[in-house]
Amino acid sequence: MRRVVVIGAGQAGLSCAAKLRAEGFDGEITLIGDEPLAPYQRPPLSKAYLLGDMPLERLFLRPEAFYAEQEIALRLGAPVTGIDPGAKQVALAGETLDYDDLVLATGARARPLPEDQGGALGGVFTIRDLADIDRLAPEMRQGRRLLVIGGGYIGLEAAAVARKLGLEVVLVEAAPRILGRVACVETADYFRALHQGHGVEIREGVGLASLLGDDQVTGAELSDGTRLDCDLAIVGIGITPETELAAAAGVALDQGIAVNAMGQTSVPGIWAAGDCASLPFEDTRVRLESVQNAIDQAEAVARNILGAEAAYLPRPWFWSDQYDVKLQIAGLAREYDGVVVRDGGKAVSHWYFRGSRLIAVDAMSDPRGYMIGKRLVEAGAAPDQAVIADPAGDLKGLLRA
Repeated sequence: MRRVVVIGAGQAGLSCAAKLRAEGFDGEITLIGDEPLAPYQRPPLSKAYLLGDMPLERLFLRPEAFYAEQEIALRLGAPVTGIDPGAKQVALAGETLDYDDLVLATGARARPLPEDQGGALGGVFTIRDLADIDRLAPEMRQGRRLLVIGGGYIGLEAAAVARKLGLEVVLVEAAPRILGRVACVETADYFRALHQGHGVEIREGVGLASLLGDDQVTGAELSDGTRLDCDLAIVGIGITPETELAAAAGVALDQGIAVNAMGQTSVPGIWAAGDCASLPFEDTRVRLESVQNAIDQAEAVARNILGAEAAYLPRPWFWSDQYDVKLQIAGLAREYDGVVVRDGGKAVSHWYFRGSRLIAVDAMSDPRGYMIGKRLVEAGAAPDQAVIADPAGDLKGLLRA
């Protein structure tokens, strides 16, 4: 009987296992997770769950009965200690599992603040998994002073939730502006104004020198010498793909676990998907950190394990919720040379162009602009920029052009 072992019981790991069964695979499937909980959603953790609007039960991706019904052996609280590609075995504490195909869906971890900057102090938090949020939630109390380190989407979402809970918030970003790596100036300006309008103090172009305190954080010294008081700090300075197991097994790395278009690694019989995987996209290699990619890429890997030999063609999209604004992103905003702003009042969208070709859209409370923009991006279209810039312009007509 053919055996598939999946390491990583998150969105990608579960999606791969479930797709194998849905496609008729009748061999053994083992899904291994180092957390003690069954696969759960991560995006609501730092928003609805932290706010108390979503109970734990609603986080789970599948009911408990699903795994027994689908004959998926779920091994939880079971960190993998090693992989032997020659013997085709995975080592857990005290035992080994044989595999014919191994899927690495190990995800990523939050990048911590270095200890010499106060990262080991009490009251300093990262946001990645359920345990992180359960530690943080009791500290998010009205009137307390929060320092957010990092002006990417994680930091901005944390700031928004904190303001809803009544905390005083200062956000510091070492780069010249927030969202510097992922969005245009116009999108950064939009979200800066949104947060400032909700009482968040944003300091850009100034980094953290060190957090202050003996055992518990009490303040921070910034790179410009300014000192701030705070009761807790959230660190949102990026994530690091979990590649240690792959590297120790001799799997090639390149900004993550390197895979080809079918999800295969450099080692026969080993595949990878999700946040840990670095895949070809257009003329470069990227990691796509999104629920959509975790599902789609993992399902593509499942089909290819079963012999489909079909390339996965990513169609990136992302989202972020901040206050009453829903940001929806289609495409990747990289190497663009122009941005067209469509300002419809409450509905605003920013359209990224490389020459005449539309490559990405940021849509703020503009679902119609997002849906049309997404279709145009995926088609590699060169829509009329004047129509986009005119709030009364016929966007739908661009699909027929």
